[in-house]
Amino acid sequence: MTHLTFGFIGLGLIGGSIARALKADDAECKVIVYDTDKKAMSQAYEENIADVLVSDIDSRFLDCDFVFLCAPVRFNMANAEKVKPFLREGAILTDVGSVKSGMHARIRELGLEDRFIGGHPMAGSERVGFANSKAKLLENAYYVVTRTGKTTDEQVESYCGLVKSMGAIPLVMTAEQHDYITAAVSHVPHIISATLVNLVKDSDSPREEMRTIAAGGFKDITRISSSSPVMWQQICLENPDNISKLLQDYIDSLVRAKEAVDSRDPEKLRELFDSARTYRESFSDSSKGPIKSANSIHVEIYDEPGTLAVVATILASKSINIKNMGIIHNREFETGSLRIDLHDENDVRKAAETLEAHGYPVTIG
Repeated sequence: MTHLTFGFIGLGLIGGSIARALKADDAECKVIVYDTDKKAMSQAYEENIADVLVSDIDSRFLDCDFVFLCAPVRFNMANAEKVKPFLREGAILTDVGSVKSGMHARIRELGLEDRFIGGHPMAGSERVGFANSKAKLLENAYYVVTRTGKTTDEQVESYCGLVKSMGAIPLVMTAEQHDYITAAVSHVPHIISATLVNLVKDSDSPREEMRTIAAGGFKDITRISSSSPVMWQQICLENPDNISKLLQDYIDSLVRAKEAVDSRDPEKLRELFDSARTYRESFSDSSKGPIKSANSIHVEIYDEPGTLAVVATILASKSINIKNMGIIHNREFETGSLRIDLHDENDVRKAAETLEAHGYPVTIG
């Protein structure tokens, strides 16, 4: 078996999770790491994720079969130029940025199209940094692969094989397709979520009744607003045309919805909600996608002393680790009176099956 060598320029949440997944697949692979965060590098070395720590982007990257650019998009562009002299013949350069067209344009300028393949693992967490990385973050997540005009089929096949070894699911498309799709299913929803939160903030009374009631369903549907403001600022600056077009389409749809409300049109209002419900129910039940699932279950329980302890004990007996648990006070948009947040999809399924076997009605999601 040939053990590959991987280089990482940037080792945050995604870079760290990829490195962990590669090590989990082949403990004998070699990982070379450069990051401005010395603490992250030290932790990676202490945990046997990184084998070689480097203080600069230099000739030591010549050993690499794959080099991952895992910094924010604009830093990746600069780092691609820095690492160019240290890419050996046959090595693949890749990135993990959530916007691809600008990166591909820079790769063309650098003359690296014959050795670059873009990548975007559709996974994430509300927490950032290497300390929060984990191999399972990529498990069963879609991993978009964007080829250049000079990428060979053999290179794509090799890269997709690497993605599968991480436990992820490769999807091959163009950079332009990627940026339009992610604008629709990730970028614009984050903007909508942020504006909804700000609408409630700006509309609330001095006694903050809206804030109190929003702790239920509203908090859940706007969960993605807890993401990094700087990251989303950069995404909007890197993908403005697609975001602007889709935002205008959304604004137009809001205008039509307002007209239906203003005119008291029962048929248009029914169609608005029925069309959305039908389409949403056609989605896969898995959490693969750019907006991470909450990985939660809702449980019907009686309001009796010790009930929470009983539920927690049942789950603990099956070695299911609870991330968070609490009573839902506003259940206008929820099912079940107890919400339990878990760490991944496997825990969600296992918890649901366990509690249902003990007679507790459970709803996933």
